[in-house]
Amino acid sequence: MKVLVLLLVTLAVAYAAPDPRGIIINLEDGEICLNSAQCKSSCCQHYSPLGVARCTHKASENSECSPKTIYGIYYKCPCERGLTCESDKTIIGAITNTNYGVCLDAGRTKE
Repeated sequence: MKVLVLLLVTLAVAYAAPDPRGIIINLEDGEICLNSAQCKSSCCQHYSPLGVARCTHKASENSECSPKTIYGIYYKCPCERGLTCESDKTIIGAITNTNYGVCLDAGRTKE
């Protein structure tokens, strides 16, 4: 019971903190994350299945990318706003999170 009360008090303090950065959400690039929803950039990336994931910027034009995923953690971040990730869209790639591509400007590719 004491542990539960301590946990609730800790969470209350974390949410009441006036710092806009936050402890659990609104994380800056380089901070440890568990899901992309925690990051200001909306990308939580790790380099190996056992590696620590960190918030990082989204992929720029002509950079490697991953399409948006339900998992919330990426090996390659999705593209910045206005760009599309041209990748292999197979079901196997989506399940294994290996459907990498390249960020392209949607306006330029249609011309």
